[in-house]
Amino acid sequence: MLTLYWLLPLRWQNVMLLAASYFFYGYWDYRFLSLIAISTMVDYVAGQKIYQAAEESGPRAARRKKLWLIASMCTNLGLLGFFKYFNFFIGSLEDVLAGFNVDAKMLHLEIVLPVGISFYTFQTMSYTIDIYRGLMKPTRRLVEFALFVAFFPQLVAGPIERATALLPQILKKRRFDYRRFLDGVHLIFWGLFKKMFVADNLARVVDEVFTVGADPTGFAVICGVWAFAFQIYCDFSGYSDIARGCAKCMGIELRLNFNHPYVAVNPRDFWARWHMSLSTWLRDYLYIPLGGNRRGKVNTYRNLSITMLLGGLWHGAAWNFVLWGAYHGAVLIVHRLLQPVFQRMSFPLGRVLGAAWRFVRIFLMFQVVCLGWLFFRARDHSTSDMFGMMRDALCLRGPVDAALLLPLLTFAGPLLIIEIIQHVTARDDLHRVRSVPAWIKCLAYGVFFYLFAFYGASAQSFIYFQF
Repeated sequence: MLTLYWLLPLRWQNVMLLAASYFFYGYWDYRFLSLIAISTMVDYVAGQKIYQAAEESGPRAARRKKLWLIASMCTNLGLLGFFKYFNFFIGSLEDVLAGFNVDAKMLHLEIVLPVGISFYTFQTMSYTIDIYRGLMKPTRRLVEFALFVAFFPQLVAGPIERATALLPQILKKRRFDYRRFLDGVHLIFWGLFKKMFVADNLARVVDEVFTVGADPTGFAVICGVWAFAFQIYCDFSGYSDIARGCAKCMGIELRLNFNHPYVAVNPRDFWARWHMSLSTWLRDYLYIPLGGNRRGKVNTYRNLSITMLLGGLWHGAAWNFVLWGAYHGAVLIVHRLLQPVFQRMSFPLGRVLGAAWRFVRIFLMFQVVCLGWLFFRARDHSTSDMFGMMRDALCLRGPVDAALLLPLLTFAGPLLIIEIIQHVTARDDLHRVRSVPAWIKCLAYGVFFYLFAFYGASAQSFIYFQF
């Protein structure tokens, strides 16, 4: 199929990719293709109308321009809100009324959450918003726009692409590049290793700790949360690597979504490295329009809180995700509050002391992130269960069993070694492999293939498919 793709002219390449994208998504449940089609047609028309209104002058044209943007956003957010959050808000309202001794049985619908709806909704919204802001012109080529919305490598779990970056690549003639193709194969291989060997093996450790009714010791909770930190990172970044690799093989560049997030030294650094396509989307389309940091400290803290709360809710219709978002919002605010103190305390350090101090900051920041992961993972637990697990971990309730660290060292250890080497030698360039001698690459690929072929866990669905 890839050979046929490269033999076709551009127009038919795009038709082939669109058909493959719709087949890929419809194979799971063909009925949800209608949702992508609705978003595509509404935003395609809205983009044209917004641009036409922008070319005119006067208050009527300005109102028409805004009304088409509102129509686009209401359609996309309406579909997302109904399919993802309807039962959540109905159930929450019932709980509130029950607190006032009001027994209200409301309508609950058997709604199946469409895979990846949060990703492609944000992606297609960026198109109309950027046209409204005058950052791009709309395309009149419906097939190419539909492909931008439904491009299958990143359709169900990102990265969330901007129209200004992806659409020009779809419209432009693509030529086969052997070096880019090899880079794509490398990314696919690396993503499979992270998913099958690291994430899926650590999932069994995590499930034992977070099973409802289990009574893990405090040290087991710590190990379980550490394991989940690497599980979710390798699961999600592994998918992003596979998506980027597949796109590269077809001559299309997708954005980097993860940049060694666990070497972050502070909360702002973490969000500049973790799920970068979402964090920058929230920054550009929510945080900055709310006012960003332009209107004083109080408004800045409010904007951070709203952004992170909605970022948490984006992940799922459950209060633990809201709590996770609120936690990270609070962490960002505390970091901003303490920043002047840290700046006054800073002083020159030698090379060795500087490296040691950086390691301490990385380790502490990792623990801060892991505390948030406890809220994120404990979806099936009550709030009291989550805080009970946190208390047990902080107090180290029960015996300390060092053997619990063995799965972490076995499955996350190889990943850590490689990422440390990448971070130290490549200055955060994740895929600078061309300069490595061919015999080392062949040896590394052989070892990794052996590991995930013989020790890879049975395939599990990607965590972020549910978002």
